[in-house]
Amino acid sequence: MSEKLPKSGIFIYSIGQLGWSILVNIVSLQLVYFYIPPISSGIPLRITQAVFLVVLNALTLIAASGRIFDAVTDPIIANLSDKWKGKRGRRVPFMTFGAIPAAIFCTLMFIPIVSGVSSLNIVWLFFMQVLFYLFLTCYVTPFFALLPELGHTTNEKLNLSTWISVTYAIGIVIASLVQPIAKILPFDNPITAVQVSIGMIAFVAMIFMLVPALFLNERKYVSGTVSSEPLFESLKRTFKNKSFKYYVVADFSYFMGLTIIMTGLLYYITVLLGLSDGIMGFLMPLMIVVSFVFYPLVNILAKKFGKKTLIIGSFFFMGLIFFFIYFMGKVAIPEKLQAYLVVVLYSIPLSFLGVLPNAVLADIAEHDALKNGINQEGMFFAARTLMQKFGQTFGVLTFAALTSLGKDPGDDLGIRISGLVGFVLCFVAGTYFVKYNEKKIITESNVLRLKV
Repeated sequence: MSEKLPKSGIFIYSIGQLGWSILVNIVSLQLVYFYIPPISSGIPLRITQAVFLVVLNALTLIAASGRIFDAVTDPIIANLSDKWKGKRGRRVPFMTFGAIPAAIFCTLMFIPIVSGVSSLNIVWLFFMQVLFYLFLTCYVTPFFALLPELGHTTNEKLNLSTWISVTYAIGIVIASLVQPIAKILPFDNPITAVQVSIGMIAFVAMIFMLVPALFLNERKYVSGTVSSEPLFESLKRTFKNKSFKYYVVADFSYFMGLTIIMTGLLYYITVLLGLSDGIMGFLMPLMIVVSFVFYPLVNILAKKFGKKTLIIGSFFFMGLIFFFIYFMGKVAIPEKLQAYLVVVLYSIPLSFLGVLPNAVLADIAEHDALKNGINQEGMFFAARTLMQKFGQTFGVLTFAALTSLGKDPGDDLGIRISGLVGFVLCFVAGTYFVKYNEKKIITESNVLRLKV
């Protein structure tokens, strides 16, 4: 019987989420803005801005091809992790392997090899993105597979999910400091300052990622057995799980919408509201601080009313915020106040959707293991991560494609439409998740756990 994870173990595990959150949010916040900059940004072009098939551009094609590669590596790494028989456990060795390269390739994505517009920059960005996501997958998929293994009860999984949500949110704040840090660095070239800032922040992220990889004793706290199920059988059985289907469709829609708002935030601030990008250093910390205020309430309400109801309500509330984005800069409210209102209101559903979905998936994975006797938590979280990445990819694709309809001050239709797209996605996510039967999953798991 494995030991209960102590508070120190919870902290060590959660710090890993802080690290990879920083990396993915650097990419979410900066990549499109760096390579498809609005005219007002002063950022020089590095890749062609030509449009294909009305709305596609080079960056959308790069993002799509990179995620196709991800579609292959996610289940492979998950299956390898489920089957791994290393002395340090099934998950930690993969996390150790992925941490350092992920930080390096995240930085290199923002260092094009040619100073002007060049096809070589497109090739470079493509390969750096593929390598970044490969090593990030080596870390993230096993990391999430640890959650249902380290949390031995529903409440323990909920507490773990809460803590990693906190560190994920802090990661957003740290990633948002790219521009503020760049402005105080001693470089005449602002682009060099941004690149150095990204490199510095990515290095900090790498250190955080190595904390659980080096110091979490997986063998001591995890008792899961090694899976022997073949890759495609494992993946097929995962997607046959009825509860998982309801979960993953809603999760896909959520992450697509989330990526749109994170990718578009710099545009909303600078193009729709006409504010300086330096305000990001105030907005993102404010959003996270406000979300932290609700975290204790999330935990309390989830235990009282269940996770499903809170998740559905959060989707619909977030949809209303997206709807408002279409009107930003056109309503009779001061521009700065509009920015702060959107960020503060967005922090409320962010606090709920940052905590509860991970706990729900941990419930589903544990229920499946108890019911079928096969421990494949890694495959459940890999399948979720795969669909999450697809959601993020389509979010980037959608936003980047919409920029062709207008991304500059006075010509901003594409940026505004992104808000309406986010509204529809949140509505779809909330409506579909209604079908998830949380009561059945929890009740059956409690009964099966007593029989083990």
